[in-house]
Amino acid sequence: MAGHSKWANIQHRKGRQDAVRSKLFSKLSKEITVAAKMGDPDPEKNPRLRMAVKEAKSSSVPKDVIDRAISKSQAGDGDEYEEIRYEGYGPSGVAVIVEAMTDNRNRTASTVRSTFGKHGGNLGETGSVGFMFERKGEIVYPGDIGDEDMVMMAAIEAGAEDVESADEGHTIYCADTDLNEVSTALEIELGEAESTKLIWKPTTTTELDLEGAQKLFRLIEVLEDDDDIQRVTANFDISDEVMEQL
Repeated sequence: MAGHSKWANIQHRKGRQDAVRSKLFSKLSKEITVAAKMGDPDPEKNPRLRMAVKEAKSSSVPKDVIDRAISKSQAGDGDEYEEIRYEGYGPSGVAVIVEAMTDNRNRTASTVRSTFGKHGGNLGETGSVGFMFERKGEIVYPGDIGDEDMVMMAAIEAGAEDVESADEGHTIYCADTDLNEVSTALEIELGEAESTKLIWKPTTTTELDLEGAQKLFRLIEVLEDDDDIQRVTANFDISDEVMEQL
């Protein structure tokens, strides 16, 4: 998933992770609250909540913030959030999926449409770019957890579909419906993962030059900065040479 990982590296290099820390905590807390409200407030009995809590912990969300998010789901007076997926094309024809969680569908739709339009994109209908992605489970481990062969063997035994290993880490993919089961099996074998979540994995990618990358990243940054937006995925790829210029 070249585009996704390179975008994360660029954010890290620019120090944006510190800038969006509190906003990230808020979005992860919202996911926990919704997951707990939709199912059991006990993570061991609610796979979606368990995944949300694991993702929050991997992003260093404090335990008391996680506990408050779960408690809020049981209060009965919290906001009612609706999950919506938007699809469209960004600059250079890159396919973009925007996942939102909102208490005001009209507000969010208007914001997303306006943001696409202002940054050289075009919001389409649901399904307009979804066929270029697959819904997958993604589990990430640091590179020092073991060598490629060891991680591959553990992943196969856990029921995973694919492993991509690089110096910075191992990314394990599985069917979206198997994420809870596969991640639990891997945790026993390899310990706790750096990240465990559902993703949209591109089946095709669009290569970007420097100008195209800069325009697309601006669109993604503005979208991610909105409180209603949980995740943004795009099927771009950029060369190492362009990475160095960003």
